Amino acid sequence: MAITPLMPVYPRCAVRPVKGEGCYLIGEKGERYLDFASGIAVNLLGHDHPHLVGAIQQQAATLMHVSNLYGSPQGEHFAQRLVDNTFADTVFFTNSGAEAVECAIKTARRYHFAKGNPQKNTLITFHNAFHGRTIATISATNQEKLRDGFEPLLPGFKYAPFDDLEAALALIDENTAGFLVEPVQGEGGLRPASQGFLEGLRMACNDHDLMLVLDEVQAGIARTGKLYAHEHYGIEPDIMATAKGIGGGFPLGACLATEEAAAGMTIGTHGSTYGGNPLAMAAGEAVFDVILEDGFMEHVRLMGDRLRQSLEQLIPNHDDLFESVRGLGLMLGVKLKTDSRAFVAHLRDNHGLLTVAAGDNVVRVLPPLVINEAHIDEFIERLSAGAKSYTVPKA
Repeated sequence: MAITPLMPVYPRCAVRPVKGEGCYLIGEKGERYLDFASGIAVNLLGHDHPHLVGAIQQQAATLMHVSNLYGSPQGEHFAQRLVDNTFADTVFFTNSGAEAVECAIKTARRYHFAKGNPQKNTLITFHNAFHGRTIATISATNQEKLRDGFEPLLPGFKYAPFDDLEAALALIDENTAGFLVEPVQGEGGLRPASQGFLEGLRMACNDHDLMLVLDEVQAGIARTGKLYAHEHYGIEPDIMATAKGIGGGFPLGACLATEEAAAGMTIGTHGSTYGGNPLAMAAGEAVFDVILEDGFMEHVRLMGDRLRQSLEQLIPNHDDLFESVRGLGLMLGVKLKTDSRAFVAHLRDNHGLLTVAAGDNVVRVLPPLVINEAHIDEFIERLSAGAKSYTVPKA
């Protein structure tokens, strides 16, 4: 057979990790990589955090899965913890970010259906957004590379330029259910929304009885120095999708909503066989134990400031390659003047440094949130060496 046992939908590189130690990954031959990718913003406590590992081990030996046919003491406890620390009144647990966004879309539509307005079923989303790989979530983006070959896509979405409030408001009509937006676009190029943009969307939702749906799958769970990125803006959503870091590496996501927004989500309207299983709940609880400790968020903000300053100081030394730094906290991006994917491969293959490419020729810098100054120094040293040894590919 010509096809590989793993369906060939990823251009997998030569890095083959078999072990993780803190902020490092170790390959099959013992090679060590400084991991400033964190599984694309997932491994926020690094790779062998004792509290997370211990919680998973203990729960695995106790009870892993029972389905949602039964009561869930574990799910109820973690859901209450999320409610206590966020805007939300209720939580639905999923296994991934895409599932969390799916639930958020359904919750927004169902809100209007329950109020007798089923025609209000269109969400306004934004150019270059990334919300997942399901049919609904690729329908919610205008990125052709995600949509190509999967038509017909689902109706119910309109698209405006990101961070353009006037263009977004101009799309509101009698069929609008709300807005679906990332406070910080991740895959789209590490672009934080402006204050006026998010405030304007919130105000429009208040004025027109619309749902503000935030996708914080990548930006959430302390990544930006706040529990959720929208806290930087002083606004609250009606519905929010979260995942990635919430499980610290264990597959886990959630859809959070206010009581009003979730009014239509009654028995039988949604479900998940695995969602909220006891093992996932143990992982989520362990992550929250750590990130809610006194000083943790401050540490993320301090390390984020230190990393940003170090990057900004480095740029003038390689201004033929680097253009600028963007992002919040430890969700940073370095804008390049050339193809970021080629440079990410160069850092990985020649300097043992793992980063992630994004749109707009941006290198995503997403380290574990437990990094210290020594890790930042090592990162800058490897990045600088990579810039010096890099030859820009000819067009």
